[in-house]
Amino acid sequence: MFKKAAEAKLHQRLSGADRKKLKRTVKGRFPGASDADIDVLLPPKVELSVAKFQNRVHIYSLEGGFPMFFDVDGRGTEVFPTVFALWMVPELLPAFVLKGGEVSRFVIGGADLMFPGIHVPAEGLPSFLSGEPWAVKVPGNPSPIAVGVTTMSSTEALKAGLRGKALRILHYYRDSLWESVEGHYVPNAGFLEDVVYGDPALASSSQTDNSCEGTDEASNNEQNDINNKEVGGSVNETTSDVLDELGTPLTAQADSSTDKIVSGMSDLNVVNDIPPEESNVQHTLSTEDVDMLLDKCLLQALHTTVKDKDFPLPGSTLWSNHVLPCRPPGMTLDIKKSSYKKLSKWLQAKSSTGLITVKEDKHKKETVLYSVNRKHPDYTSFKPEKPQVEKIDQIDNHAPKESSSNKMLEVTEIYKPSVHVNPIFVAVGADTSKLYTAAEASDIVFKYVEKEKLDKPTEKFKVVLDAILCDALFKGAIKKGTTYPTEIHKKDIGSTFISRMQPHHVVTRGSESVVRKGALKTIQIMTERRQGNKKVTRLSGLETFLLDAEALASELQKKCACSTTVAELPGKKGYEVLVQGGVIDDLARHLVEQYGIPKKYIEVLDKTRK
Repeated sequence: MFKKAAEAKLHQRLSGADRKKLKRTVKGRFPGASDADIDVLLPPKVELSVAKFQNRVHIYSLEGGFPMFFDVDGRGTEVFPTVFALWMVPELLPAFVLKGGEVSRFVIGGADLMFPGIHVPAEGLPSFLSGEPWAVKVPGNPSPIAVGVTTMSSTEALKAGLRGKALRILHYYRDSLWESVEGHYVPNAGFLEDVVYGDPALASSSQTDNSCEGTDEASNNEQNDINNKEVGGSVNETTSDVLDELGTPLTAQADSSTDKIVSGMSDLNVVNDIPPEESNVQHTLSTEDVDMLLDKCLLQALHTTVKDKDFPLPGSTLWSNHVLPCRPPGMTLDIKKSSYKKLSKWLQAKSSTGLITVKEDKHKKETVLYSVNRKHPDYTSFKPEKPQVEKIDQIDNHAPKESSSNKMLEVTEIYKPSVHVNPIFVAVGADTSKLYTAAEASDIVFKYVEKEKLDKPTEKFKVVLDAILCDALFKGAIKKGTTYPTEIHKKDIGSTFISRMQPHHVVTRGSESVVRKGALKTIQIMTERRQGNKKVTRLSGLETFLLDAEALASELQKKCACSTTVAELPGKKGYEVLVQGGVIDDLARHLVEQYGIPKKYIEVLDKTRK
């Protein structure tokens, strides 16, 4: 799950209600944990923050400190402790003990844990159910190195002869979650070399225990040889088959990356007995630092995302949609920790310097931003940073050949000037034969407004319509006998202008790209009943997104374990895929996850529901 680094789409501090909800979830999920254990992991006097990722994973961390828990689906039902949390409270989860250090090489390389690699105590295999959270330990080290979910119950494992996958690893030592806070204080991290190499004395003792399970010495040695082969073979198979969160197979490169980890483990410095409160206080920002960060984020937003056409802009919208996204990655920004304490006071202070103009909305009781002085010294001297967008590679580098499922899909809605808006483009010197995005078209009309000085003097958020602009926006769209408007709000002028242009769209998948006239057509997924009360799911509109019907039908046949056929659409161009059974949700999920088709372009209809 954390094999590849990914940028969180949102960082925010937990409110009091969310904090209590998280504590209730942890208590319910781990009933063996005492209140003192939970206070160690979630200290009452330390702020908590949550990072939300594109794949719905939520990571709960101590502010300025370590991640303590992660939620697999963001719903609060699959919450797991991190390795950091287990080092503070090792007995929070039951743990499997490995047979030796050699097996741990593969675990911290990203492979799942197989039963032949687990040391079974003399009293027998512990009891567990399928889907339970378990940790992984090495002999002689109380600190777990990985967290995962059991794939079967102990009864099923004994019936299978203790073969197969025991634990699906979700988070392990030195994965991307660990690396995100590398260099911080690491509590209770002794025996780090034993994590990979294993203690020879412990390894020999574990082998002695294993050799005592039988009565015949020769049969025991033979069984040990078989177990060693099973451990190596099973782990290697797991390493080649394990997938990361984007579906990329992990190959033998795990061995080389693990060797690099091993070489650097002896350099780690361990400091024990430091309370969690002290380790977090040293990472918090002072009031002056928060004030400087606020000013920097505001100037970054004014340069990059805040446009004049957005005015008047409510203060809450400015904060959530513009200021917060400009903060550095991994940092939380809290107005209460600044010297201003309130958003309105901060905006009023910036207004008093002449950088911005704000007014108090008496009806909504909110501060509203009306204009920006782009000639202010603070604005002109500030150099905005280019946004660093981390693109996650979704292409399988290890696949023998490239298929349409691992090519990045890009869908862009563009517009061509029509006879209605051509005079506006000509007036500002823009090419009427080109295709424009919505943002570019909106900029054209605002350039015309600025050139003709059509801003209303008394109300700066409104535009006075001259004859050319009025015809471009409303000619032919106003009913006869209705008076043409004389002014329009700035927030409406862009959308109205774009609606008068000819819509086009560009679909790009890999090196293949196509431009089509008209609005983008959606993919239709429909389930209906056939003779004999059997369900069939029909999938059409694939050509719009450059998908091959035959290849998709072959994929769905294996994925859904059902028959599929491809037929021509009656009376239309294109093909449809017919899948046996009511698999409407599975098809939609497959198109989103494997082909990157946005959900808004998938239309679903289930005719079998009453």
